[in-house]
Amino acid sequence: MLYRLDTKAPLSVVGNPFKVVQPEEILEFYRDLTEVSGFELETASVLKGGRKMWALARTGQSGVLQGNDQTNAYVLLAAACDGTMATTAQFTSIRVVCNNTLAVALRDATATAVKVKHNTAFDADLVKKQLGIFVSAWDDFMYRLKTLGERKVNTIEARNYFLKVFTDDSGNGVGKTNERSMAKALGLYEGDGMGATLASSKGTA
Repeated sequence: MLYRLDTKAPLSVVGNPFKVVQPEEILEFYRDLTEVSGFELETASVLKGGRKMWALARTGQSGVLQGNDQTNAYVLLAAACDGTMATTAQFTSIRVVCNNTLAVALRDATATAVKVKHNTAFDADLVKKQLGIFVSAWDDFMYRLKTLGERKVNTIEARNYFLKVFTDDSGNGVGKTNERSMAKALGLYEGDGMGATLASSKGTA
Protein backbone atom coordinates (compact mmCIF):
# COMPACT_ATOMS: atom_id res chain seq x y z
CA MET A 1 0.00 0.00 0.00
CA LEU A 2 1.26 3.47 -0.92
CA TYR A 3 0.48 6.44 1.35
CA ARG A 4 1.02 10.16 1.16
CA LEU A 5 3.78 11.18 3.55
CA ASP A 6 2.05 14.40 4.63
CA THR A 7 -1.57 13.32 5.15
CA LYS A 8 -1.11 9.52 5.41
CA ALA A 9 -3.96 9.20 2.90
CA PRO A 10 -3.84 5.92 0.95
CA LEU A 11 -2.93 6.26 -2.73
CA SER A 12 -2.83 2.79 -4.20
CA VAL A 13 -2.24 -0.91 -3.65
CA VAL A 14 0.82 -2.05 -5.59
CA GLY A 15 3.04 -5.11 -5.81
CA ASN A 16 6.69 -5.52 -4.83
CA PRO A 17 8.12 -4.79 -8.33
CA PHE A 18 6.45 -1.35 -8.38
CA LYS A 19 8.99 1.50 -8.47
CA VAL A 20 7.61 4.74 -7.06
CA VAL A 21 8.43 8.04 -8.76
CA GLN A 22 8.41 10.79 -6.14
CA PRO A 23 7.18 14.36 -6.86
CA GLU A 24 10.68 15.60 -6.06
CA GLU A 25 12.05 13.46 -8.91
CA ILE A 26 9.60 15.06 -11.32
CA LEU A 27 10.87 18.54 -10.47
CA GLU A 28 14.54 17.52 -10.27
CA PHE A 29 14.22 16.17 -13.81
CA TYR A 30 14.08 19.79 -14.99
CA ARG A 31 16.86 21.23 -12.82
CA ASP A 32 19.73 21.10 -15.32
CA LEU A 33 17.34 21.82 -18.19
CA THR A 34 16.34 25.11 -16.58
CA GLU A 35 19.74 26.03 -15.11
CA VAL A 36 21.90 25.09 -18.09
CA SER A 37 19.80 24.55 -21.21
CA GLY A 38 17.58 27.61 -20.89
CA PHE A 39 14.30 25.74 -20.38
CA GLU A 40 11.63 27.52 -18.34
CA LEU A 41 9.48 25.54 -15.91
CA GLU A 42 5.92 26.69 -16.53
CA THR A 43 3.53 24.52 -14.56
CA ALA A 44 3.54 21.56 -12.17
CA SER A 45 0.72 19.89 -10.32
CA VAL A 46 -0.64 16.80 -8.62
CA LEU A 47 -4.04 15.35 -9.44
CA LYS A 48 -6.48 12.92 -7.86
CA GLY A 49 -5.19 13.48 -4.36
CA GLY A 50 -1.59 12.87 -5.35
CA ARG A 51 -2.12 9.75 -7.46
CA LYS A 52 -1.00 11.53 -10.62
CA MET A 53 1.63 14.24 -11.05
CA TRP A 54 3.18 16.18 -13.89
CA ALA A 55 5.38 19.14 -14.76
CA LEU A 56 5.82 21.13 -17.95
CA ALA A 57 8.74 23.24 -19.18
CA ARG A 58 9.02 25.49 -22.21
CA THR A 59 12.00 24.54 -24.37
CA GLY A 60 12.47 27.93 -26.00
CA GLN A 61 11.70 26.46 -29.42
CA SER A 62 8.73 27.89 -31.25
CA GLY A 63 7.27 28.34 -34.69
CA VAL A 64 5.05 30.98 -36.24
CA LEU A 65 2.23 30.10 -38.63
CA GLN A 66 0.12 32.39 -40.77
CA GLY A 67 -1.40 35.35 -38.97
CA ASN A 68 1.34 35.34 -36.31
CA ASP A 69 -0.15 32.22 -34.72
CA GLN A 70 2.72 31.11 -32.47
CA THR A 71 3.19 27.49 -31.42
CA ASN A 72 5.59 26.69 -28.57
CA ALA A 73 7.44 23.49 -27.75
CA TYR A 74 7.27 22.03 -24.24
CA VAL A 75 8.71 19.02 -22.46
CA LEU A 76 6.14 17.18 -20.37
CA LEU A 77 6.94 14.66 -17.65
CA ALA A 78 4.00 12.84 -16.07
CA ALA A 79 3.76 9.93 -13.65
CA ALA A 80 1.14 8.07 -11.65
CA CYS A 81 1.48 6.03 -8.49
CA ASP A 82 -1.72 4.06 -9.02
CA GLY A 83 -0.51 2.13 -12.06
CA THR A 84 -2.85 3.87 -14.51
CA MET A 85 0.00 5.10 -16.72
CA ALA A 86 3.71 4.64 -17.25
CA THR A 87 6.02 7.51 -16.37
CA THR A 88 6.03 9.46 -19.63
CA ALA A 89 8.38 12.14 -20.95
CA GLN A 90 7.60 13.77 -24.28
CA PHE A 91 7.73 16.88 -26.41
CA THR A 92 4.35 18.54 -26.88
CA SER A 93 2.86 21.73 -28.26
CA ILE A 94 0.03 21.60 -25.70
CA ARG A 95 0.37 23.83 -22.64
CA VAL A 96 -0.78 21.47 -19.91
CA VAL A 97 -2.63 23.22 -17.09
CA CYS A 98 -5.19 20.65 -15.90
CA ASN A 99 -6.24 17.01 -16.11
CA ASN A 100 -8.06 17.57 -19.41
CA THR A 101 -5.09 19.13 -21.21
CA LEU A 102 -2.81 16.48 -19.68
CA ALA A 103 -5.05 13.76 -21.11
CA VAL A 104 -4.99 15.40 -24.55
CA ALA A 105 -1.20 15.76 -24.52
CA LEU A 106 -0.69 12.14 -23.48
CA ARG A 107 -3.22 10.91 -26.02
CA ASP A 108 -1.36 12.77 -28.76
CA ALA A 109 1.97 11.23 -27.73
CA THR A 110 3.89 9.93 -30.72
CA ALA A 111 6.70 7.43 -31.10
CA THR A 112 8.99 10.13 -29.72
CA ALA A 113 7.54 9.77 -26.22
CA VAL A 114 9.75 7.98 -23.69
CA LYS A 115 7.83 5.67 -21.38
CA VAL A 116 9.22 4.05 -18.23
CA LYS A 117 7.18 1.19 -16.80
CA HIS A 118 6.65 1.13 -13.05
CA ASN A 119 8.59 -2.10 -12.63
CA THR A 120 11.68 -0.21 -13.84
CA ALA A 121 13.55 2.42 -11.84
CA PHE A 122 13.18 5.93 -13.24
CA ASP A 123 16.54 7.14 -14.58
CA ALA A 124 16.25 10.86 -15.37
CA ASP A 125 19.56 11.06 -17.24
CA LEU A 126 18.68 8.10 -19.45
CA VAL A 127 15.26 9.55 -20.25
CA LYS A 128 16.81 12.90 -21.21
CA LYS A 129 19.32 11.10 -23.40
CA GLN A 130 16.50 9.27 -25.15
CA LEU A 131 14.57 12.52 -25.57
CA GLY A 132 17.68 14.14 -27.03
CA ILE A 133 17.49 11.73 -29.93
CA PHE A 134 14.13 13.19 -30.80
CA VAL A 135 14.86 16.92 -30.55
CA SER A 136 14.39 17.15 -34.32
CA ALA A 137 10.82 15.92 -33.85
CA TRP A 138 9.78 19.52 -33.15
CA ASP A 139 11.17 20.70 -36.48
CA ASP A 140 9.33 17.86 -38.21
CA PHE A 141 6.12 18.76 -36.37
CA MET A 142 6.37 22.42 -37.41
CA TYR A 143 7.08 21.43 -41.02
CA ARG A 144 3.94 19.29 -41.15
CA LEU A 145 1.91 22.00 -39.39
CA LYS A 146 3.02 24.67 -41.88
CA THR A 147 2.37 22.32 -44.81
CA LEU A 148 -1.19 21.75 -43.63
CA GLY A 149 -1.65 25.48 -43.03
CA GLU A 150 -0.55 26.28 -46.58
CA ARG A 151 -2.88 23.68 -48.14
CA LYS A 152 -6.09 25.52 -49.00
CA VAL A 153 -9.36 23.59 -48.75
CA ASN A 154 -12.54 24.85 -50.41
CA THR A 155 -16.07 24.21 -49.18
CA ILE A 156 -16.70 21.31 -51.56
CA GLU A 157 -13.48 19.55 -50.53
CA ALA A 158 -14.27 20.02 -46.86
CA ARG A 159 -17.80 18.69 -47.27
CA ASN A 160 -16.61 15.66 -49.26
CA TYR A 161 -14.03 14.90 -46.56
CA PHE A 162 -16.57 15.03 -43.74
CA LEU A 163 -19.00 13.03 -45.87
CA LYS A 164 -16.46 10.19 -45.98
CA VAL A 165 -15.79 10.46 -42.24
CA PHE A 166 -19.44 10.40 -41.18
CA THR A 167 -20.74 7.86 -43.70
CA ASP A 168 -20.99 4.28 -42.51
CA ASP A 169 -19.90 2.15 -45.45
CA SER A 170 -21.67 -1.15 -45.01
CA GLY A 171 -19.63 -2.74 -47.76
CA ASN A 172 -22.38 -2.87 -50.36
CA GLY A 173 -21.64 0.57 -51.73
CA VAL A 174 -24.60 2.18 -49.95
CA GLY A 175 -23.68 3.95 -46.73
CA LYS A 176 -25.73 5.85 -44.18
CA THR A 177 -24.52 9.35 -43.33
CA ASN A 178 -24.81 10.81 -39.85
CA GLU A 179 -25.99 14.19 -41.11
CA ARG A 180 -26.31 15.76 -37.66
CA SER A 181 -22.75 14.96 -36.58
CA MET A 182 -21.42 15.90 -39.99
CA ALA A 183 -23.13 19.30 -39.89
CA LYS A 184 -21.74 19.98 -36.41
CA ALA A 185 -18.19 19.01 -37.42
CA LEU A 186 -18.40 21.07 -40.61
CA GLY A 187 -19.66 24.03 -38.59
CA LEU A 188 -16.70 23.75 -36.21
CA TYR A 189 -14.31 23.65 -39.16
CA GLU A 190 -15.93 26.63 -40.88
CA GLY A 191 -15.70 28.95 -37.90
CA ASP A 192 -17.61 27.73 -34.87
CA GLY A 193 -14.63 25.84 -33.43
CA MET A 194 -12.02 27.51 -31.23
CA GLY A 195 -9.15 28.71 -33.42
CA ALA A 196 -11.01 27.93 -36.65
CA THR A 197 -10.90 31.56 -37.78
CA LEU A 198 -7.14 31.99 -37.32
CA ALA A 199 -5.24 32.74 -40.50
CA SER A 200 -3.20 29.58 -39.97
CA SER A 201 -6.28 27.34 -39.90
CA LYS A 202 -9.18 29.03 -41.70
CA GLY A 203 -9.89 27.30 -44.99
CA THR A 204 -6.85 25.04 -44.70
CA ALA A 205 -6.11 21.37 -44.14
